[in-house]
Amino acid sequence: MRTAIDTNVISALWSQEPAAASVVTLLGRAGRERGLVVCGAVYAELLAHPKATETFVEEFLTSTHVAVDFVLDEAVWREAGRRFAAYARRRRQSGATSPKRLLVDFLVGGHASLCADRLLTLDRERYVHDFPRLRLL
Repeated sequence: MRTAIDTNVISALWSQEPAAASVVTLLGRAGRERGLVVCGAVYAELLAHPKATETFVEEFLTSTHVAVDFVLDEAVWREAGRRFAAYARRRRQSGATSPKRLLVDFLVGGHASLCADRLLTLDRERYVHDFPRLRLL
């Protein structure tokens, strides 16, 4: 199974958050099963981490055998757009003024849905409602 990784998973490792120990185990298992991947949006978010430089990010991804899909095809953009639009409609109908989530979350979900078998994330609730068929770790 190919596993897409959300930014928060790698960030937890780099920040040595309490979840880091369980993340290491999950990443190791997922890497052995078929491979690990991040979409270009996750790569861009990783560059904003306080400890990150471009070299640091590249070396981490290379050493952990995480591939980067920099090119998202039309199907991913369409899936992300549909899911983001549905989310924005729900927010408006509930009386909220604007979406709280960012489009990048929907790109990560769309990429994982169409280009991987599952998504490893520390924010399960972020994806459960908008990507109900996406398998989450």
